[in-house]
Amino acid sequence: MRVFGFFAAVCFVVAAGVAALAEPPGGYPSLRDSFDPDLQEQLERSLEELGLTAAVADKRLAVALVDISDLDKPRVASVNGDKMMYAASLPKIAILLSAFVQVERGEMTLDDEMRESLTAMIRRSSNVEATRMLNRVGRQTVLDILQSDRFDLYDPSTHGGLWIGKEYGSAPAYQRDPIHNLSHGATALKAARFYYLLETGRMLSPEMTREMKAILSEPAISHKFVKGLSDVPEVKIFRKSGTWRDWHSDSAIVEAGQHKYIAVALAKDPEAGKWLVRLIRLLHRVIVGGEGSSAFPTAPTHAVSQ
Repeated sequence: MRVFGFFAAVCFVVAAGVAALAEPPGGYPSLRDSFDPDLQEQLERSLEELGLTAAVADKRLAVALVDISDLDKPRVASVNGDKMMYAASLPKIAILLSAFVQVERGEMTLDDEMRESLTAMIRRSSNVEATRMLNRVGRQTVLDILQSDRFDLYDPSTHGGLWIGKEYGSAPAYQRDPIHNLSHGATALKAARFYYLLETGRMLSPEMTREMKAILSEPAISHKFVKGLSDVPEVKIFRKSGTWRDWHSDSAIVEAGQHKYIAVALAKDPEAGKWLVRLIRLLHRVIVGGEGSSAFPTAPTHAVSQ
């Protein structure tokens, strides 16, 4: 039996009433105003097919799916979308954004060395480069940018969002998030917001947007979402994942012909990395053309171990 739908809809309504994401100029709708019941039902059915109902109920799995094939009319579905979870390396996208904001402000110069550092941080998830860039941008600067009205990627008055309060290494946390006490955290909906702002050109200038997407492209680690879509022809992925012990996360813009979508998943389980491989296959099928789509090989349907 499906148990998510009513609660997901209630969460969207309540969250929208509390804080209807302050959107930068551009005329695009808030993701919180774009909840789609049909897409929600398909997301929930996919999670049931994978045997992940219990993980959702226990809040060990959070997912956001946003169909942005029409950027002016996004369709949003989520489960535990406002649940902030430890996200390991996924929040490195906050360092990426902050570095480009500093370039925009004239505080940093986007030269070859900086590009190489940011590319290693995103594509190979280099902790050394992440820490170097975090300190170069400034720890508080990153947090200020995340909490700014301009980006609204962490809201201390509601559910939180993207947060970086620790270097990527053995050093202790210097500033945990004020709601959940996490050092590296995210919610699925705020991570989805990051990608929607990027794709609609509302983060930075067109040139800086192209630079950011180039860095997010061509992931060098083939697991989770990348592994799940590895046999799908002509798919482009702009992505950042995270892994630490039993915590697994992935986030991406996926482009496939005329279709384009944002997928974010945060999970805690020893098998969660495998969950995300199979999850993205079903989410892709939902967006691209239904279960019978010839564009996508059929995935096995046995339940994932939990």
